[in-house]
Amino acid sequence: MIIALDGPAGSGKSTTARRVASVLGYLYLDTGAMYRALALAFLRRGASTDPESVRQLLAEESLAVSLIDGEQHVWLGFEDVSEAIREPEVSEASSRISAIPSVRSYLVAEQRRIAGAVLATGGGVVMEGRDIGTVVFPDARLKVYLTADPAVRAGRRAVEYAARGRTVDEVLLREDMAQRDARDAGRDVAPLKPAADALLLDTTHLSFDEQVDFIVRLARERGA
Repeated sequence: MIIALDGPAGSGKSTTARRVASVLGYLYLDTGAMYRALALAFLRRGASTDPESVRQLLAEESLAVSLIDGEQHVWLGFEDVSEAIREPEVSEASSRISAIPSVRSYLVAEQRRIAGAVLATGGGVVMEGRDIGTVVFPDARLKVYLTADPAVRAGRRAVEYAARGRTVDEVLLREDMAQRDARDAGRDVAPLKPAADALLLDTTHLSFDEQVDFIVRLARERGA
């Protein structure tokens, strides 16, 4: 069974998806981390986004995902970049490179390959991102689109940065997130939007446990 969780940054989808997967015994796949890893590669190379440069980068970079003690880790070659990809500049670059059709095609194919391997063994996957229910797995049995008040989302992201020892201005962060939302929603390829059959979940006033319990209950009702 595929559970697709989509939504903007700070809506709670990552932490919620991770816990839902743990409760159900499913694989958790953070697709945003895969885009961030490629964004980091772009930044390090100072790569152009012209078609030939993008083709070369995708051909030369080795991207992999693994689970270590139940946590997803993302690798570029032999380097674990799971922490490096969480910096604000990588988030900004990720939003930009995710609009490149060849990048999306490359990662969507990889996401489907990973999930397909799990499904073939009788397992399930909780996959979160921005286009899981609309593009990657439009036939997912359960689709949930998480959202929250922009101020709450910015506050949550600031707490995440603080936990990694980085202080950010919440006002500027909120502005950056709004710009990213607009860019992601307005792109021609796989724009950020709820799937037509997705359930909308506003997490503004929900506790973490309430978010998890809501999705787990729906998943079990649908056969998880």
